[in-house]
Amino acid sequence: MRDSFSFTTDTATLAIFDLQAIKHRKTDTPDWWSIPDDELHEMNEGNIAFVGLVDDGVYSIELVDNIENPDVEVCIKSPSGEIFIGAGEDTTGGDLEPDDSEYISGKKIFITPGSYTIFVKKEEDNLLVSLVKGECDSNSFQESIRLD
Repeated sequence: MRDSFSFTTDTATLAIFDLQAIKHRKTDTPDWWSIPDDELHEMNEGNIAFVGLVDDGVYSIELVDNIENPDVEVCIKSPSGEIFIGAGEDTTGGDLEPDDSEYISGKKIFITPGSYTIFVKKEEDNLLVSLVKGECDSNSFQESIRLD
């Protein structure tokens, strides 16, 4: 899977998730994920991956097949195969979810439903992202993921 696009974030956060896996948060507050316990709970359940990016701004995403020496490794479930990759502030919540409107900063991709390991590597303002199908569908993080 190769693709590239850019997104803008005002929360210095990359979010990657299957829309169906996080649908239960749709009626929650728009910023539910800014509460550390809620963020960690959903990440450890394998429902979403949040990656802190240090700075707000524009980031380029390059989807690649594999990444050597990734900075981040997160397991997620993809029950529908409809994955959003983009700004944390566009995470499902506040009765909204990512759609194809011009106000959403990111992109939806379609993959085979299943469990995936997401690998991320930051090279300046370029983020390499790889989704590898496997058996991993939960995590045991003790704290949020932040790239330095």
